[in-house]
Amino acid sequence: MKKTEIDYWITAMLESNSNVSDLNITVGKTLQVESAGQLVPVAVEPPVRELTPFQTETFALNLIGNNKRLLTDLVEHGSCDLPYALGNTARFRVNIFSQKGYYTTVLRKLESQIPTIENMNFPPAFDKMAREINGLILFTGATGTGKTTSLAALLDRINHERAVHVVTLEDPIEYVHPQHKATFNQRELGSDFSAFAVGLRAALRQAPKVILVGEMRDRETMEIAMTAAETGHLVLSTLHTIDAGQTINRILSMFEQEEQPQIRNRLVDTIRWIVSQRLLPKIGGGRVAAMEILCTSLRVKDLILNGETEEKTFYNIVREGSALNMRTFDQHILELYSQNLVTEKTAITYCSHRNEMNRGLDRLKSERGEATTSLTGLAMEEEEERGRFRR
Repeated sequence: MKKTEIDYWITAMLESNSNVSDLNITVGKTLQVESAGQLVPVAVEPPVRELTPFQTETFALNLIGNNKRLLTDLVEHGSCDLPYALGNTARFRVNIFSQKGYYTTVLRKLESQIPTIENMNFPPAFDKMAREINGLILFTGATGTGKTTSLAALLDRINHERAVHVVTLEDPIEYVHPQHKATFNQRELGSDFSAFAVGLRAALRQAPKVILVGEMRDRETMEIAMTAAETGHLVLSTLHTIDAGQTINRILSMFEQEEQPQIRNRLVDTIRWIVSQRLLPKIGGGRVAAMEILCTSLRVKDLILNGETEEKTFYNIVREGSALNMRTFDQHILELYSQNLVTEKTAITYCSHRNEMNRGLDRLKSERGEATTSLTGLAMEEEEERGRFRR
């Protein structure tokens, strides 16, 4: 298999459907793309009914090329990450991994247009985040829930409004920010720095005001990030957690038990916002982001210092914090439902607390003069069996 054939496959996959987000090359399956959250097959000439181990390995090795570091990662650790460009047509974030002795390649399509707070219809809290001078802003959620897009929109606002030096540490670079009012230096893991902790430590000597760290993967990176936030930097990053409470607990779990009281005090001084995201199927196709947003307040700081109790939880504070631009997933999902962006079934499937969601849906229907027939009983049990995105 030659590079021209690989590029032909990639082109055909991109053009096969609208809203293509991922390309999937797996042994025993045909070529597949993910469109609006669903994997769909792609036809090419000559036909590929079932990919062979030789085809998937050749595909993967052609993307890696002569990069010895990536080959070492793949052989020793079972996976590697790399960027790939299809000429000037499209850019991808690629993950190649082994499974049962075969290689699978997943290519995530990267958007070329920088998202903005306005065109993404992000909430007013994003305007406040972009004006923060220092501290930690964390975006959380599963892989593929739009965290990078949200961060790019924040950086775009900073780029247009503030004459500051911005250093990004990414794996790989997804959005290439042009030079506007801010000065951007975007660095890529593997080619520009060896590990996030190494790149972040170096960034502190590069006179930035804003630092983006692609992911907080370990204790060392988190510790340097807190130090950066304490010394006047605004640090933006991501964690794979589902909500604010779990985010705080995940950070604490990176440290030894005897260190945690000190870390709690440092988090009180540094955390500014925690935004958790989920992507929901949208009426008419595509997906829409639901967000839980926490902003630090006296009540939030008390919980960080002393932990949650049955009466005092991050969820309750967020639910009651609309005056500070806070909101829960369920509150936002109800808002999306009221705007006819998601269905009732989607709202119940992706909510965090089903009883609260049912009450909210019934209230909205009552206001509209509709029958209150929220999904209950057997229908809800069927939804549970299909696997819901919730705690």
